[in-house]
Amino acid sequence: MTDADAPGDAGEFRDLDDLPDDPTDREYVERAIGLSEEAVEAGNTPFGALLVLDGEVVSEARNETRTEGDVAAHPELTLARWAARELDADELAACTMYASTEPCPMCATAIHYAGIDRVVFGVDNETLRELSDAGVSIPLEEVIRRGDGGTTVEGPVAVDAAMAVHDDFFGKS
Repeated sequence: MTDADAPGDAGEFRDLDDLPDDPTDREYVERAIGLSEEAVEAGNTPFGALLVLDGEVVSEARNETRTEGDVAAHPELTLARWAARELDADELAACTMYASTEPCPMCATAIHYAGIDRVVFGVDNETLRELSDAGVSIPLEEVIRRGDGGTTVEGPVAVDAAMAVHDDFFGKS
């Protein structure tokens, strides 16, 4: 994959030097939280996500709903669409999406249809809804289950770090 193939700002990868040689789920979620911070810096709401295949980050995205004027420009949807186009069935079956926040039902459906094997997220939507109306309180796992999907869902992971970005953003909105 070339840099031009990756979704997100100008289609290029961000600096991943801050990740250790063998990152854990929490470290990948923390990277997704960093992408949510970048989304805010660019004028968007605080959501970020990345895809990992065989221990390598293959693509990243951050929320672009405000700057693109597109209510569907969620990073998880962007990545699910990219993965469905660019990865084969075996790669999708080995792929994990890491998200700063639990993917909404729209994104969950795209993840299901793309065939992404696993999702790990930072903060759940129910917790986020205590702060703002930004989340939809239908759990990702529920959407996957009702679609007879096989995606494994894990989270929340790194709740305090993920909520700190939301607290900063929604507390000022």
